Amino acid sequence: MKLDPFYPIFDSADWIARMLPLGIKLVQLRMKDQPETEIAGEIVRAKRLCAEAGCVLVVNDYWKLAIEEGCDWLHLGQEDLDTADLGAIRKAGLKLGVSSHDEAELERALATQPDYVALGPVYPTILKQMRFGPQGLERLTDWKRRIGALPLVGIGGISLERAEGVFESGADIVAAVTDITLNADPEGRLKAWVAATRKHAA
Repeated sequence: MKLDPFYPIFDSADWIARMLPLGIKLVQLRMKDQPETEIAGEIVRAKRLCAEAGCVLVVNDYWKLAIEEGCDWLHLGQEDLDTADLGAIRKAGLKLGVSSHDEAELERALATQPDYVALGPVYPTILKQMRFGPQGLERLTDWKRRIGALPLVGIGGISLERAEGVFESGADIVAAVTDITLNADPEGRLKAWVAATRKHAA
């Protein structure tokens, strides 16, 4: 299946519930530093909400919970790959997205036979402390040339104003986090994202 080009990322099922009615078709639930029982509950709720809305849910990191709850998509960072059981993930039928930041990580990501590869941060980001600096648009172009038809996600510091340049540089999908959640009008900002990215959905 072809994934939607707009990929918002939220840290709770509440955010997902709030934004689903506005037209998103692909979303990631990324929760950190919380008890697994709480995360499991959030995954269950997000999965139900997304199923009702016809939206693809991607669970970040918690591969065991994603398997247990019958999820369809999983996203793993490079650190997650150190402990993830890729055999179990594939046996469960989960589709997989993997983060990458440099050449070695791209090769490691491709070795997992992923369903998409993410490159970031494209721009400086305030979301979390990164070991890697901004990768820039040229690296997006290089990554896309190397991975061919495999979907490429651009992530990190991407605002609505920067999104078109990210698409033009080779990304098939653009992820957004703080550009929505820290906006004074998150709903309005998300609607603008949906409208601006529709032409890339064809």
